[in-house]
Amino acid sequence: MKRREFITLLGGAAVAWPLAARGQQPAVPVIGYLSTGWQASDAFRLAAFRQGLHEAGYTEGRDVAIEYHWAEGQLNRLPALAADLARRPVSMIAAAGVSAALEAKAASSTIPIVFVTGVDPVALGLVASLNRPGGNFTGVTDLTTELGPKHLELLQELLPTATTIALLVNPSRPDAATISRDLQALGSSRGIQVHVLHASTSRDLDTVFAKLFQLQVPGLVIGADAFFNSQSEQLAVLTVRQGLPAIHVVRQFATAGGLMSYGGGLTALTLA
Repeated sequence: MKRREFITLLGGAAVAWPLAARGQQPAVPVIGYLSTGWQASDAFRLAAFRQGLHEAGYTEGRDVAIEYHWAEGQLNRLPALAADLARRPVSMIAAAGVSAALEAKAASSTIPIVFVTGVDPVALGLVASLNRPGGNFTGVTDLTTELGPKHLELLQELLPTATTIALLVNPSRPDAATISRDLQALGSSRGIQVHVLHASTSRDLDTVFAKLFQLQVPGLVIGADAFFNSQSEQLAVLTVRQGLPAIHVVRQFATAGGLMSYGGGLTALTLA
């Protein structure tokens, strides 16, 4: 979503309320921020979000207020959090991640919603098309879910004799089965068996890495997912502790000590 469009959307949302209702609204427009992660894990994204607002002429606390709702890795909390934002009501909702976007869409068909996701929003039914989103939804995607084959290729270059690789997937994703099936098929064509492991909460990660130790796989592909992005530093620590070469979609994984990352810049995506 371009900044000029964002200015128009936010400005329009702030002035479009009927006069009778406007008297009940705060003096400044309120943005609802809905995230699957934690405040700490979203720090880099929030910095970019606030910078984008500032460049559009809005400073938090002066020209706009932001109501933050964090699921803290518990995706079952998202429906209630999204519904709460829709009830307040807010001038618009910024949804960080595919699960947050889906719940925001379910919560309101009238509040303007801007999403950031790595999934094809058309395939998920978030928007009608990329060039004409339609409805109350718009946003940006870097299609990070399409990077699985590239991640497998890079890991195979590093581990040319590997015959097994593990793939970590969040089963709560609506496209989790497709991601797993496609990468297993690609691995099979390359002579590699892909073991699929699931995690959707912080507690699941300890179980996953205990299983990885049992499997003795030589490498790990961490699937693109907002939850795994929020846990990038913890995932880096766990892979280093186990001496496990791994690849993640976000740069924060590599800077925290993980082996490597490959993907679009989330900061630039949030600024878009």
